[in-house]
Amino acid sequence: MTRHDAQRLLEMERHVRQHGTSIKAADLDGRWMLQNVWPKGSLTTSALSNWSLRGLQARLDIKAMSSQCLQIRNAVTLGPLELRFEGEGCLEGRRPLLSFSFNRLELHAWDRPVIQRKLEAPAPGRRPFFALINRDPKGWLAARGRGGGLALWSLDQTLDNDESTS
Repeated sequence: MTRHDAQRLLEMERHVRQHGTSIKAADLDGRWMLQNVWPKGSLTTSALSNWSLRGLQARLDIKAMSSQCLQIRNAVTLGPLELRFEGEGCLEGRRPLLSFSFNRLELHAWDRPVIQRKLEAPAPGRRPFFALINRDPKGWLAARGRGGGLALWSLDQTLDNDESTS
């Protein structure tokens, strides 16, 4: 996406702040591959972040458990190594906000767990979140993170949804 596309996302975000969206948990099912990141206050993507995160195959694997609750995994891959953060999330409000908390960290080598650690839950007001902007039927998802940056993911169409959180 270009600078023009960032402006389009900002326009969508203004609309969503006023009117909300109809995004439901089931709309988020799948493997979402990170495509672009715009730092807080910038209309220009972060070239180094985009390049490195795409190179690490940064992704969100999401599976709806109910109308508002989700299983969520954030992962990066480097060769045979995969670092995963796993936990749960909930959709809250009209916008909605996808707040989440990771309760487990895993490092896998050649698809086998090498390290598994439980993680402490963050303080109630410190949970990370994504303020959802749009889930487009063409297969992309845009959101603003807790730190203020914008992120754009594309749905990995090559996977069955059940594979994304297994």
